[in-house]
Amino acid sequence: MWDRLLTDCNIATMDPAVGAPFGAIEDGAIAIQDGRILRVGRRVELAGNRAKTVEPLGGAWVTPGLIDCHTHLVFGGNRAGEYEQRLQGATYEEIAKAGGGIVSSVKATREASLDDLVETARRRLHALMRGGATTVEIKSGYGLDTETELKMLRAAKRLGETESVRIVPTLLALHALPPDYKERRDAFVRLATEEMIPQVAGLAQAVDAYCEGIGFTQAEVRALFEAATRHGLRVKLHAEQLSNMGGAALAADYKALSADHLEHADEAGIVAMAKAGMVAVLLPGAFYALKETKKPPVDLLRKHKVPMAVATDCNPGTSPVLSPTLMLNMACTLFGLTPEEALAGMTREAARALALQDEVGTLSAGKAADLCVWRVSRPAELCYWIGLPGPERRIVAGRDA
Repeated sequence: MWDRLLTDCNIATMDPAVGAPFGAIEDGAIAIQDGRILRVGRRVELAGNRAKTVEPLGGAWVTPGLIDCHTHLVFGGNRAGEYEQRLQGATYEEIAKAGGGIVSSVKATREASLDDLVETARRRLHALMRGGATTVEIKSGYGLDTETELKMLRAAKRLGETESVRIVPTLLALHALPPDYKERRDAFVRLATEEMIPQVAGLAQAVDAYCEGIGFTQAEVRALFEAATRHGLRVKLHAEQLSNMGGAALAADYKALSADHLEHADEAGIVAMAKAGMVAVLLPGAFYALKETKKPPVDLLRKHKVPMAVATDCNPGTSPVLSPTLMLNMACTLFGLTPEEALAGMTREAARALALQDEVGTLSAGKAADLCVWRVSRPAELCYWIGLPGPERRIVAGRDA
């Protein structure tokens, strides 16, 4: 006997094998057993089977749970003052060089207790969950010392243990250069490679860096990725956000999970990503907040069949975004994705960006029963409404959340 049977629903499986747009199955049903999807199909195909609970959904649409595959959710303080500066004409680079930007979040994060970081991040996490997120990646990166980076990762882990959401922690080891290392860049890179990485076993699932003129060079990132590889950790990279530093191709050398931002990526970098099987993570919230004008090369990504994920990039300085559905809209309106591409970007392709494609991301037999129930008439509405509040129901591992 099945645990649950969701019936009288339309299903956007996001599974390309289904064939229809959005992998749609109309008048469908989903059987759930032990927290996993047992069967997905037409209602008539699943009729006659017994279930402990049969739940008619009244024609609602069911999608995979949304996956926010790039966030900086754990941090101390905020940077609303910098927002005011940018409105007055200051650029992100100017603010960073004047001691603001990433470095300005470090003091508050270092001073915050583990409990404080957990509780402030919990409020932000709840907003993402209300918006339909069932999996959220959380990066460190506002500690810039080993103790605080580990504290941030422990905060992320605790959130995953206490909330009905899957948390994927990432060590963002090279995010910004601490002021006290201004004349000792090599020493900070050694700190990241020789001290941080060896201590994150059991806390981080991947290692990230910021390859940019105001961040870190190719050589510095290579040193980090070499260390991560030695310790069995996958890598990903903030690449080509403000300039073309060749980060996408560098990440491809290490078969990175993803390269993120990519506004200034060129065709050579995208070809390298395609060959390495990487995902391009598009972050329209940062593009919008920074008033950028150069868009990611979506046509080149399509041409070379690089999967495109979409994420909030929730962070205190350049993307104070807490709405996954707003990112779906912006991905279409600002970057030109189709609604199907955008929804795939927050489900199927986002799962691939976190190496979770065998677990979540599509509504397919054998995968975790992470899904959202939406009171809409068609899947494109999730992108059409600007900041749609969220789903009617969230189910994580087969349980209402």
